[in-house]
Amino acid sequence: MDIATDNTCRNCGATTSGNFCHMCGQETHLHAPSFSEFMHEFIGHYVALEGRLWGTISRLLFRPGVLTAEYLAGRRKRYVEPLRLYLSLSIIFFAVLKFSDAGVATVDPRPLPPGATQQVVPAKEQPAIVNERLQRVLEKETPGISHSIDRFDKMDDREKSAVMQAGFYKYAPYAIFLLMPIFALWLKLLYLGTGKKYGEHMLFALHTNAFAFVMLGVFIYLPDGFLKFAALCWVAGYLPWAMQRVYRKGKWGTIWRWVLLGVLHGISLAIAIVAVMGLGIISAH
Repeated sequence: MDIATDNTCRNCGATTSGNFCHMCGQETHLHAPSFSEFMHEFIGHYVALEGRLWGTISRLLFRPGVLTAEYLAGRRKRYVEPLRLYLSLSIIFFAVLKFSDAGVATVDPRPLPPGATQQVVPAKEQPAIVNERLQRVLEKETPGISHSIDRFDKMDDREKSAVMQAGFYKYAPYAIFLLMPIFALWLKLLYLGTGKKYGEHMLFALHTNAFAFVMLGVFIYLPDGFLKFAALCWVAGYLPWAMQRVYRKGKWGTIWRWVLLGVLHGISLAIAIVAVMGLGIISAH
């Protein structure tokens, strides 16, 4: 049953003719919503994306660099927006990782030899983790942090693992996202003189890291053997192939940049992981 019978748009008030308002684009013949329409909207907009999702994913996974090259060439409407793609796959990856109950941050106690007993070293004889001056500064300037570290040190291995796991899932998505501008900065420095703008490097970073989320999620459930080895080889070759396709450098020019990019991003990633674990320890209750 229609709920609009005149020629006035219910959204903006413009006089209309036809099925859509020429001012705001809303439909002119409205009716009470139905469950089937809600399902159609969900499937069409969030799953099918008018066919864009499947074309985007297939190019992302099996044609390194093509998605970035297509976007830079101006063919954008047919693909999912880069940031939306990255965020969606990031959410799915961390959900899959948490659901798999993978031990991403655990403290494994070292087993003692048979018949051996744990020896407790008096506190005054234990080696200092930080020098006394630094410890006094921490206690004076950041008493909350010092207290959190002391509390963490007194936990058993199971509790420490739980704290670190919670910190990882709470802060890692933000840390990885904040690494994207840094990843793009490394690309900018490695490709100085090519005329590429920073935003183009950021686009490449979003696409390649979206690919990494998919493959890491797949690795979790792949059995050991040929399939996992083949997937690992594909991941190893994906980035230099994508770099060569997007930046149009020669074989050796791409390889040395790929190696250096791996080293720089590895350092950035290690720092981010340490920061995530530290935040998890500090924010633990």
